[in-house]
Amino acid sequence: MSVWHKHEIFEKNSIILVIGILVMISIGGLVEIAPLFYLKSTIEKTEGMRPYTPLELAGRNIYVREGCYLCHSQMVRPMRDELERYGPYSLAAESMYDHPFQWGSKRTGPDLARVGNKYSDDWHVAHLKDPRSVVPASIMPGYPFLAETPLDPYGISDHLKVNTYVGVPYTEEQVEAAKSDILAQAKPDSDEAEAFLERYPTAVVRDYDGNPAEVTEMDALVAYLQMLGTLVDFSIYDEKANLR
Repeated sequence: MSVWHKHEIFEKNSIILVIGILVMISIGGLVEIAPLFYLKSTIEKTEGMRPYTPLELAGRNIYVREGCYLCHSQMVRPMRDELERYGPYSLAAESMYDHPFQWGSKRTGPDLARVGNKYSDDWHVAHLKDPRSVVPASIMPGYPFLAETPLDPYGISDHLKVNTYVGVPYTEEQVEAAKSDILAQAKPDSDEAEAFLERYPTAVVRDYDGNPAEVTEMDALVAYLQMLGTLVDFSIYDEKANLR
């Protein structure tokens, strides 16, 4: 019997075809969904990981809004060329507070998993305003409007609260203070900066966009980019590998 005749029953009978489609979708759904029930046991707890600060979370939202993930992945694969170019391969724990994760599969631009602290704030601001001013061969569009758009803190508390529903360990205090914290991180001289650091001890407070007069969307996006890949101390893993 030819391959065509084997499929003939599906091609000529719409009910059987629908049933076949439902069966295949069910199998595919189980393959995708079942591992989620064991997700906590598959992610190794990693020292240093923390939830995003409100400013970083706002920056991540801008990153997604502007479609940055369409050209930049955030996952270093465990292959030699990847490790030499970008650094240590990505750990599952580094995306444990990402909803959704930004791994990506296309790289028109470089991977950003380890971009934090690789360049200065001024470099990022110049790059986002006019990419070719720092990377002549870049085909990335410019985003100068980010430096001119005040960051709107509206709804950030609700965003943190929703994240708690999916397992991000924000405290009630962090949720309630989110609106003031989103501005405090970019204003090191503000009265709220000290209280912010008590809630996020390892976060960095500074003026990210070079404009201390106001907190802009540029502040948020640069704050997000500058923390990518900086939370995990990979020297610990290097030491463990050397001991083996």
